[in-house]
Order: sequence, then structure tokens, then C-alpha cells
Amino acid sequence: MQKHTTAHIAVLFTNIFFALNFSLVKYISPSVVGPFGLNLLRVSISLVLFWTLWLFSKNKTGIRKKDIGRFALCGLTGVAVNQVLFIKGLTMTSTVHASLLMLCTPLLITILAFWILREKLTLAKAIGLALGIGGAILLIMSKEKNGTADVWGDVIIILNAVSYTFYFILVKPLMQTYSPLHVVRWAFTFGFLLILPVGFTQFQAVEWSQFDASRFSALGVIILCGTFLAYCFNAFGIKYLGAGITGSYIYTQPVFAAVIAAVFLNERFTVEKLLAGALIFTGVFLVSRKTAPPVIEE
Repeated sequence: MQKHTTAHIAVLFTNIFFALNFSLVKYISPSVVGPFGLNLLRVSISLVLFWTLWLFSKNKTGIRKKDIGRFALCGLTGVAVNQVLFIKGLTMTSTVHASLLMLCTPLLITILAFWILREKLTLAKAIGLALGIGGAILLIMSKEKNGTADVWGDVIIILNAVSYTFYFILVKPLMQTYSPLHVVRWAFTFGFLLILPVGFTQFQAVEWSQFDASRFSALGVIILCGTFLAYCFNAFGIKYLGAGITGSYIYTQPVFAAVIAAVFLNERFTVEKLLAGALIFTGVFLVSRKTAPPVIEE
């Protein structure tokens, strides 16, 4: 099997794993483990696995002194703040809301590119931003009859997307110098140091006696598949497909997450969610679309 085909399969499974996380996290948190304690568990165990993988690799390069600050910021935005807000927000809202709102990341990247990098804001991108933001507002304002979606949970998920947007911008120069897996390992290292004081209290309070076989299995899948393998597969995809194609697979997450949530959590995909999702998808498509270069006639 060719590397590119393998990479496509790996990235597809990455997004299936991430979609599984939405339902599995809600299954065990906050009922048997607090969101911050769960974060400390998944980050610390994944970090051990990343460094174990490094021990068996041939290339054991370190990091340059001038890049330490950027790696620390990547650990803060891409692991510590991002993961803490994601799981906290997910415990307060529905999986469908969370998975759709995660699509705000490409919209936020466009806004920052326009604001900080002074990139040109085309009419198509302006319309896309308006549609995407409108869809997000509609989703936040929609009410759940069973009370599973909370406005503050939705807001926290959006803040999580903001944090990941800054991580995406900060990590791009590092990806040009180091291998993707090398970058992820060090981002997790700094992220663990930052997340330790936040999650240690909830980690100590975990009642392990309340964990049955199904909850231990859910925790194992969150750590092994939804964190470690997902980041490894994503790094593999970036290496052989590039960041653009790998990132485009995020559009499959809400579909997988909605199906999984409907089967295991009995969540419903309402008309409001469908309309909001359509607006967000259309908005992301418009802001992500590359304009064709002008044709020069001789």
C-alpha cells in the first residue's frame, strides 16, 4: 500500500477517534472523574507513550534553545488550555454542539490572518465568515429539551477553538524545522507541566472503585486511540499529505460524532442543529476555498 493511501486511512481514523472522544468523555466525566483529572490522565499517559516511541526511533534530535519559548506556547495553547477547555465544555454541552462548534477553527484562522497578517478579505471569505458565525450563534441559542446543551458549555468549546487556532499559527514554523511527531512530543511535554497543577486535585479525588469494565474501556480508548494514536496518525498525515489535506478531514468529525452520539447517548439531530451545521459547513468551505490565480493572456 502506498504511503499516501496509508496516510489518508490514518487521517480518517484520526477523526473517527476524535469523534469517539465526544461520546466517551461524556460517559465517564464528570460522573466518575472530573474533566481536569481526565485531562491529566490522558496527557500524562500519552506523554509516556510518546517518549517510549522516541526511545525506539533512530533520530533522537533535541530542540534548539531559541525554539523553547515557542514550544512552551504550543504546549500552553495546543495541549493545556485547548484540552482543558475541550473536556470541560464537552461535559456541559451536547456532543453534536461541540463537534459542530469545533469547525469554528478554520473561521478563526481566517479572522486572525486578516487581523494580524493583513491578508486580503475577499467577498467570498466575508460571506463565509458571516454564515459560519451565524451558524455558531444559532447553535448556541438553540435549546435542548433534555437540557444536555448549555450556553456556557458552547462558549467554552468556542474558547477551546480559539486556543487551538493560536496553536495552529504558532506550530507552523516548528513543523518546517522538526518532524511533526517530534513537535507533538515536545508540545505534550510542556503541556503536561502546565496542566499538572490544574488537574492534580481532581486526579487525586478519582474514585477508582466506581470504574467498572466499561468505564475502564472508555478511558483506555480515550487515551490510546483518542489521544496517542490520533496525534500519531495526524502527524503521519501531515508528513505525507500536508497540513491542508489533513486538516480538511475535520469536516468528517461532526458526522461521525452525531452518529456515535445517537447510538450510545440517544442524542437527537434536530432541525436547528441541521441548519446551524449547514451554515457552518458552508462558511468553512467559502473561507477555506483557494481562489484561482488570474489567467494572463499573451
